[in-house]
Amino acid sequence: MNRLQAVHALGQSIWLDFISRELLSSGSLRRLIEDDAVTGLTSNPAIFEKAIGSSSDYDAALQALVEGGVSDPAELFERVAIDDIRAAADEFRKTYDGTRAVDGYVSLEVSPRLAHDSAGTIEQARRLWKAVGRDNLMIKVPGTPAGVDALRTLIGEGINVNVTLLFSREAYRAVAEAYVDGIEIWTQRSGDAGNIASVASFFVSRIDAAVDAEIARRVAAGDSDAARLQVLAGKVAIANARLAYQDYKAIFGSPRWLKLAQQYRARPQRLLWASTGTKNPQYRDTLYVEELIGANTVDTVPPATLDAFRDHGEARSTLELDIDAARAVFAEVEALQLPFSAIVDKLVDDGVQLFVDADDKLLAAVAGKRDLVAKA
Repeated sequence: MNRLQAVHALGQSIWLDFISRELLSSGSLRRLIEDDAVTGLTSNPAIFEKAIGSSSDYDAALQALVEGGVSDPAELFERVAIDDIRAAADEFRKTYDGTRAVDGYVSLEVSPRLAHDSAGTIEQARRLWKAVGRDNLMIKVPGTPAGVDALRTLIGEGINVNVTLLFSREAYRAVAEAYVDGIEIWTQRSGDAGNIASVASFFVSRIDAAVDAEIARRVAAGDSDAARLQVLAGKVAIANARLAYQDYKAIFGSPRWLKLAQQYRARPQRLLWASTGTKNPQYRDTLYVEELIGANTVDTVPPATLDAFRDHGEARSTLELDIDAARAVFAEVEALQLPFSAIVDKLVDDGVQLFVDADDKLLAAVAGKRDLVAKA
């Protein structure tokens, strides 16, 4: 049993935060499934931009589409992305069936331009769900207020959802409650909810990057609490995630939820740890995987972090270690007047903009490829 398999044995699912045609065609994804117990995959505009823009793997497919009369970059991207997502979902179908729909999911994101448009998100999610046509698909929607409204509707229609860009416990709780609402809507319409699944993607390393920057700014300015501030560096994100897991246990241990689980086979919306690649080179490169290992959770990791953990990661249950210490971290955040709420609000806005920027680059790359193949 390697280190990644050991994490799986502890009850946490490892998903790959990456997709490319080469990953699929070379058999690399199948090997990750078989050798490393990888049980799912997530994608986003930035990942697809790198995959399409930096290789020739998509040129033949794009040429065939162009020759067939497709010229709009957004449609070209969607067509090739759907092919990749279907292929990945098919690779994970055995996992999906073997776990009885607990695992084996592949995520495809709605346009980041719809982050504040609930109706537009719902419309596109429905269309993508139908176009991909795989039970083990999850449609990714942002954890904005508009995304929360979309989640409620989509779950109520039986569409699996991955809610992304969650940074605060308040935002997470709103998402979890909307999921429960959606399950209730579904059960009133159709009864059994055993095949509906969702994850709440709670971001980690970006929080430390932002909080640490604020700490460094105040220390450099000669803050009288410099020593206390420095103690918090690198600790806030993990404490935040561990406390969110306590919220998860409360929501999905409530009488309201237990009734849905017992009567309709409803599955809890699992917490998924995202942004798990370490951004600060002074921190251990496997930090955000090692410190958040716990049952009934998911960790989506980029390839470099996956390789690092396989090589030297430590697999042990850590998610519920010293919850009192996590609470003490946030008591200190409040005492020192670190603007945590403002920081996470900005992280959501920045996250949406980063995906919009990546989408711009993606469409530009597809347009460039279209023009090249059209001349060939």
